[in-house]
Amino acid sequence: MRRSEPLRRAVRPERAGPVRRRGDRGYVTAEAAVVIPTLVALAGLLVWGLMAAAAQIRCVDAARAGARAAARGEGGGDVVRVSRAAAPKGAEVRVRRGGGLVRVRVTVGRPRFPVTLTAEAAALDEETVGGGGP
Repeated sequence: MRRSEPLRRAVRPERAGPVRRRGDRGYVTAEAAVVIPTLVALAGLLVWGLMAAAAQIRCVDAARAGARAAARGEGGGDVVRVSRAAAPKGAEVRVRRGGGLVRVRVTVGRPRFPVTLTAEAAALDEETVGGGGP
């Protein structure tokens, strides 16, 4: 090192650590304040969608079970009991006979879900079509 060159030394701030600009302070906090509630709302919406899909599948299963029971010739009370056992809580079951068919409709609506879920199944009515056996 020559004497004619000025002595160069790295000037370091008194506190060690990364250098921060004053304008960025609180940036991450503000970003998190927007993103976290959005993610929570999205997760809630996804969970609600899964619950609604599961309830719809249960309605379909309940309608099919009721239609099979009615087609076997079971009474109206038994058909409703079988359907309600397979349906989500609070479901409404309706049974109609006509034209050789038995139709069972299962509906779940408010207040359990904000939308109305409905499933209907039809089966041949063995009493009217088959004539009661050989």
